[in-house]
Amino acid sequence: MPRTQKQPDRSEEAGREPGRPERQRGRGAAGAVQSVDRAVSVLESLARHGEAGVTEIAEELGVHKSTAFRLLGVLENRGLVAQAKDRGKYCLGAGVLRLAGAAAVRLDISQEGVPVCREVADELGETVNIAVLDDDAAVNIMQARGTAAVTAQNWLGRRTPLHATSSGKVLLAHLPPTLREGLLARPLTRFTDRTVTGAAVLRAELEAVVRQGYGVTVEELELGLAAVAAPVRAHDGEVIAAISVSGPVYRLDADRLPEVARRTAAAGAELSRRMGYGF
Repeated sequence: MPRTQKQPDRSEEAGREPGRPERQRGRGAAGAVQSVDRAVSVLESLARHGEAGVTEIAEELGVHKSTAFRLLGVLENRGLVAQAKDRGKYCLGAGVLRLAGAAAVRLDISQEGVPVCREVADELGETVNIAVLDDDAAVNIMQARGTAAVTAQNWLGRRTPLHATSSGKVLLAHLPPTLREGLLARPLTRFTDRTVTGAAVLRAELEAVVRQGYGVTVEELELGLAAVAAPVRAHDGEVIAAISVSGPVYRLDADRLPEVARRTAAAGAELSRRMGYGF
């Protein structure tokens, strides 16, 4: 049976379409990457020039005006660019500020948290982490290990479940009610026999976290692991992170946990002060 001649793809951002042959997947992926690269180039161009029109952007990117217009449309829908309709020019939108602000907060916490985490890790001998909310998880952005934690896991960069970790419970407890309830409505994964998966029980625990100023988990994520976390606040009082101390249950036992909780809460207060809270 004769093969049908392949027709050229005239769309510069063409992705994979229904019924597209297997051998064309790579081309679709390459087109998607090219579109992302061009979108970033648009943002960089607007950052340099302040504002620019479709024609100027198309010329700088070396693409057709229709392609530049589509890219600007997508970025505008995401709030990353804005259009001054009376001048036909585009500039960076408020969405860029939102992303930059989130990145700056993480950077500031990481920098300001170094001496705080190091002091607590040296004092208690355990692993100290700073975690921030990342959609439906807590991600650890800074870590310090104490002398007793030489064989501890590396939690840096790990996404951990909100309902089964001390940092996660602190972050979850301080979310706006609508967001918190939305997360509690999802199925909660059981990691050990001690993982809390009932929304009603977890809701009561979160109320206690807010009331006492810290959260505790004992073997809820991993057997043999215990942790305590406290909130870190920004200058406006919003909880932007959690600082935690974790270690094996034979060291963080029922007798020692209250002491560790007090020290963790004090560390959270110190880091909050460094972030401008209380001034």
